[in-house]
Amino acid sequence: MSTQDEREALPQGTLDLLILRTLELGREHGQGIARAIQESSEGVLLVEHGSLYPALQRLERRGWVAAEWGISANNRRARFYILTVKGRRQLEAETGRWQRVTDAVSRVLGVDPAGG
Repeated sequence: MSTQDEREALPQGTLDLLILRTLELGREHGQGIARAIQESSEGVLLVEHGSLYPALQRLERRGWVAAEWGISANNRRARFYILTVKGRRQLEAETGRWQRVTDAVSRVLGVDPAGG
């Protein structure tokens, strides 16, 4: 388990991409999205609720996600989000852009983008 000091703030502009990727795996409520990002990053990335919910609202306005009310695992009413067809296309485009940028930064830093 990572400590607070080992956690990293999300780089500017990556939250939308991480939310879309998480929703590609299936329908989820806000707390579940935050937890999935934290777990898949092995505890390094922590999504604050103050950032998450405005991002979800923005993605919904853009038509990249849709929301519906449902009941969570702990029997509470919650908004569940799903990735739309438009959101799936956006995820694909953003993933390609992210890969190009991270590869370029890796080259500048002298790090093999393939992980070597």
